Amino acid sequence: MDATSRPAVVIDYGTGYTKMGFAGNVEPCFISPTVVAVNESFLNQSRTSSKANRLAQHSAGVMADLDFFIGEEALTKSRSSNTYSLSYPIKHGQVDNWDAMERYWQQCIFNYLRCDPEDHYFLLTESPLTAPESREYTGEIMFETFNVPGLYIAVNSVLALAAGYTTSKCEMTGVVVDVGDGATHVVPVADGYVIGSSIKSIPISGKDVTLFIQQLMRERGENIPPEDSFEVARKVKETHCYTCSDIVKEFNKHDKEPAKYIKHWRGIKPKTGAPYSCDIGYERFLGPEVFFNPEIYSSDFTTPLPAVIDKCIQSAPIDTRRALYKNIVLSGGSTMFKDFGRRLQRDLKKIVDTRVLTSEARLGGGIKSQPVEVNVVSHPIQRFAVWFGGSVLASTPELAIQKQNTKNMEQAYAAQILFSRACIDAKNRLPGIFRWHYPMKCFITSSSCSLPLRTQFTWSGCIFMDRRRWCKMWTPSLNC
Repeated sequence: MDATSRPAVVIDYGTGYTKMGFAGNVEPCFISPTVVAVNESFLNQSRTSSKANRLAQHSAGVMADLDFFIGEEALTKSRSSNTYSLSYPIKHGQVDNWDAMERYWQQCIFNYLRCDPEDHYFLLTESPLTAPESREYTGEIMFETFNVPGLYIAVNSVLALAAGYTTSKCEMTGVVVDVGDGATHVVPVADGYVIGSSIKSIPISGKDVTLFIQQLMRERGENIPPEDSFEVARKVKETHCYTCSDIVKEFNKHDKEPAKYIKHWRGIKPKTGAPYSCDIGYERFLGPEVFFNPEIYSSDFTTPLPAVIDKCIQSAPIDTRRALYKNIVLSGGSTMFKDFGRRLQRDLKKIVDTRVLTSEARLGGGIKSQPVEVNVVSHPIQRFAVWFGGSVLASTPELAIQKQNTKNMEQAYAAQILFSRACIDAKNRLPGIFRWHYPMKCFITSSSCSLPLRTQFTWSGCIFMDRRRWCKMWTPSLNC
């Protein structure tokens, strides 16, 4: 069996967690923290060994490449042993440590998914503001280290829209509010095109919520071990936090009925094994509140998330604004707070209605404008909407074009189809590596393939390569 008869591997790697699985599934097979634990003793030995003892130096380097753990195993090893140090390969949505990232991918493919990378096409994700050099490094690792037959790197915001959970028909026009653990992006997409000039990024993410909760519990004097405080704050955020409609009323509720709203957390100290407990009070609603009143957390950035979304849409072309307001899609684990979408829609609706009333008053009330519909789409699948969108696009039947239908497709066709068997065959006839930093669009007619007439494909911000063209690009001397 070749790669075309097997499902593609879909990996959505983020700052906090990585989702991995096979195309066609509804949920990812594994969700693992994006962290690597490396044995520092071997690393230090390989660095400090004398040049004369090259064999020992080489052996230490080999052992350093073999003795590492990822995900929950890495966190467990770092707590139980001082010889392992944690390395977070992704910071603020961008790959920061490529050696650790390669180790992480190695474990994902061979230990978690347990597949041969030479037998599967791969779909990876990237943030909207990723530099082109990062894509080249990704392609270099995938083709030269893992020898994958085909690679597609997609913008996560487009995949979140392509998940198609808004209606029965996939909506490719909307605003994606992607709030992850290390980065928050507001990305407008029109007909599958990412409007790059209108992308907004704010320095508040899920990790900042965790740090704020940790700070609140520390200031209140809760009995939490310092080495375990961040992990406790993260679990409190994921299990007990919610979004309130009015922060003043919420304070009054907690003060009047503390037994009803205050939760209790029990844990065990990692070093001594002694049990401890703490109360969870105001931080239950103050944590998510940093997205709507960021001044309570930091004075460096004070613009609420609804105002950022409004600025993003207002900077988009005027003929797309109503459609963008109508389809605001939430994506990322930090949007899973209870009533987060309802609060976001309410605050954004207030901003829009105030602007409409101000405009009508400026015109003397003689002209009445149509109301602007604001709709924030919230769904339980939004935690891994990006992965699900990649799974859908990598397994869509319309993309499985047979080889005999691709003789006249040329470069425009190859630029649009992701992970299609036909695309691999088509682009083998085209020189070089395909890199698109701008949206592309084409129509495929029924005379050239078996797709319905004028089936439209609109992907953007991707890089699509295969191993043969990568070898010709980077190693001209090889007979590929």
